[in-house]
Amino acid sequence: MLKGLMLTPPVIGRISIGQVVEKNGKRLPQKDNQFTLTSQVQTPDGWIKHPVDETLRMGKSKLREIPIQLLFSEPDLNLRAEYCLFDRQTARPLCVGNGETCQRHTQNGYESLPCPSPEHCDFAQAGCKPYGRLNVVVNPEDSADPIGSFIFRTSGYNSIRTLASRLNYFQALSGNLLSYLPLALKLRGKSTRQSYGHPIYYVDLTLRENMSLEETLTQAKALQLQRLEIGFDQAALDQAAQSGFHNGHFEEDAESIDSVLEEFYPEPSNSTQLSNDPAAANETANGLANRLTQQAEQLNH
Repeated sequence: MLKGLMLTPPVIGRISIGQVVEKNGKRLPQKDNQFTLTSQVQTPDGWIKHPVDETLRMGKSKLREIPIQLLFSEPDLNLRAEYCLFDRQTARPLCVGNGETCQRHTQNGYESLPCPSPEHCDFAQAGCKPYGRLNVVVNPEDSADPIGSFIFRTSGYNSIRTLASRLNYFQALSGNLLSYLPLALKLRGKSTRQSYGHPIYYVDLTLRENMSLEETLTQAKALQLQRLEIGFDQAALDQAAQSGFHNGHFEEDAESIDSVLEEFYPEPSNSTQLSNDPAAANETANGLANRLTQQAEQLNH
């Protein structure tokens, strides 16, 4: 296998809570209060919806919950989140870190360096921020592809923090049966003082509607036994995923990097720099207030 080429979970579609639209000659985020599932095909009019989007919307005015199953037993394999900084001219990741160490592109190639987090790193002032990717199997009961996943990308702190916590908690309480649990992605809203009373939306991982924890665990154990009987090796699948992630430095490839930059790393403007991430656009009010506070502190110093 080619070294430096990260092997990621097979993707058949995207999950978003917004879209990028053109306004006054600029492509900007347009937030939404529901999920949209798209294919991987983008036209000048936007991403083409995946057929499963229509299936899940039957009888619903808004799609705010998606039945899913996780691919892997290890939380960090399902959700990968790092601090990322891109070179917009070359569309190359300059630095990828986890708050302790980072892989930074230098004249000598990628070097491992300390990562103090963006708030305490001078190098990060060029536009480093969190970036998370979650892979899930959507509507698994009707899926003909057991490892074909939908990917949810976000640079929103609320979504990343909540998803990471839920994954670790579900893994613990289920006795390491995370990949067997019938779960759901749910869109939640909240208001804070910094959002000035306006709702901000983030993605949560929870039990499916009308299913108790006892029913969820019982179904997970039954699925585990069923897979064992047919020879499904979950431990080997996790190991293959782990090896694939370790085969490269960054997850996005050259073909998808432009759309990632457009959504998550927009060109800075002369005015306040807002995130162009449709998934994090719902958290804009929070981010704006935080950035204004940081700017004021920098000026005072």
